[in-house]
Amino acid sequence: MKTGILLTNLGTPDTPTKSALRRYLSEFLSDSRVVDPPNKLIWWLVLNVVILNIRPKKSAKIYAKIWDKIGTGSPLLSITKLQLQGVKKTLLKQHENLVFEIGMRYGNPSISSALDKLRAQGCEKIIVLPLYPQYSNTTTLSTLDTINQTLSSWTQKPKIAFIEYYYDNDGYLQSLANSVLEHQTKHGKPDKLMISFHGIPQRYVDNGDVYYDHCIGTARLLAKKLDLDESDYLFSFQSIFGRELWTKPQTKERLEALASNGVAHIQVICPGFSADCLETLEEIECENRDYFIQAGGRQFSYIPALNDRNDHIKMLIDLISIHL
Repeated sequence: MKTGILLTNLGTPDTPTKSALRRYLSEFLSDSRVVDPPNKLIWWLVLNVVILNIRPKKSAKIYAKIWDKIGTGSPLLSITKLQLQGVKKTLLKQHENLVFEIGMRYGNPSISSALDKLRAQGCEKIIVLPLYPQYSNTTTLSTLDTINQTLSSWTQKPKIAFIEYYYDNDGYLQSLANSVLEHQTKHGKPDKLMISFHGIPQRYVDNGDVYYDHCIGTARLLAKKLDLDESDYLFSFQSIFGRELWTKPQTKERLEALASNGVAHIQVICPGFSADCLETLEEIECENRDYFIQAGGRQFSYIPALNDRNDHIKMLIDLISIHL
């Protein structure tokens, strides 16, 4: 029996161009798990008449800044390929009849195309690992939606092992702690360690999404690994979109307040991102650095995502191996 290993992530545009961003944003912002407006007709009009005629050009310029920064093309896709190579190299030594694919929730290669490739190779079981440490309906459940939708048209369906989250996994937390300590060996110990996560609308949390709890849990567990006091670190949420109330506190506001209050040295880690991408390489490392420095801060550094670190790859292998 062949077993498929499918690593998934959020996705990326094909190129840093207006047309590619329009396709990507249309797919992303049309997902009701991501944007669930009270009035769907009004949102459709806003999306198609306003947002998709204005935002793609702006987003393309931002993507162009990070394009080819890690590997060739999209950093997220380049890193995910490296992660798959690392997982594949070890698992093929330990197990026979394994097949490996990457699938992106939005953009290419799509999750549905990856599943079709696994089916074509005769996989009777597929282990799906969404590279989201913290569970959210907006990411993890949306991925499961796509898998179920794709499989609904299959006559013979494989057994699916779906890994929902791993924010409390010791290997994940240790890899994060290792990355912090290695960074501080080179750049010194900061006045504060900021642990920043991608935000979601507060309404989603109020309606039962466990994402906020998983983020807070991650911050506390990481602080424990690093033996930090409560005064040594703080958490926040970034990537706010639209006018609706989102999870707080917000990264930008916290950075500006810290700098204004005399905090000189900040280091930021984003444990929700398994691979560096637009939200880390541009939003945190560039945009939020500027907010901090302009508000009076002196030293700012971003601690890279776990990417294809050896300890991270080992942790991913261990998560997958449970289901083999």
